[in-house]
Amino acid sequence: MARRCEFTGKGALVGNNVSHANNKTKTRFMPNLCNVSLMSDAMGLSYRFRISSIALKSVEHRGGLDAFLLKASDCELSEKALKLKRAIARKVEAQKAA
Repeated sequence: MARRCEFTGKGALVGNNVSHANNKTKTRFMPNLCNVSLMSDAMGLSYRFRISSIALKSVEHRGGLDAFLLKASDCELSEKALKLKRAIARKVEAQKAA
């Protein structure tokens, strides 16, 4: 499983640990990923995602899963999140039409 956020696309970064003696060793800086269940208001279901803590904070700030996904760009989202975004958009449009 890739260490990549499903909402923001954040992944591992590469850099150096530099000691006091200026010795450099390669290291990987991993994103802070957490497994969460988020509730979709439009669909009425709970979905499991592996997202970074910053993305979770952004979801709460934007007002929930539906609002976050509808505002997010398609290039950042994973396939699973993109499918859910399209389903939510269809459901919202159907509710507006009715």
